[in-house]
Amino acid sequence: MVDLAYAMGTSGGAAGQGGVGGLGGMLPFILIFVVFYFLLIRPQQKRQKEHREMLGALKKGDRVITGGGIYGRITGVDENVLTVEIADKVRVKVNRANVSTLVKPAAQSQPKKDEKKKDEKKDSNDSK
Repeated sequence: MVDLAYAMGTSGGAAGQGGVGGLGGMLPFILIFVVFYFLLIRPQQKRQKEHREMLGALKKGDRVITGGGIYGRITGVDENVLTVEIADKVRVKVNRANVSTLVKPAAQSQPKKDEKKKDEKKDSNDSK
């Protein structure tokens, strides 16, 4: 019976399958890494690049939001320090890297109230 156990354990065909099985076993890990790269790593790198470009393009008069959530207008620009006016005659110095968002002017992002009323009147007149 011992001879039978030794005979079953030393087959020549099993040794040849180890090379193919190793590559086949690594394939799921490679696919998972590729998926993570395109879904997580690459978009994050793109956002970081856009943020660095935004920080480099900051200039006097831009409206920003700091990392702490404070809205303000840039009144002075140095290499790494920005002076941000957060209220009338209240200015704080902020590290350039602490700026999280550049705020778009309100005129571009939302139509004025008068324009909304005019549009609503036009729509009501057109429907009659």
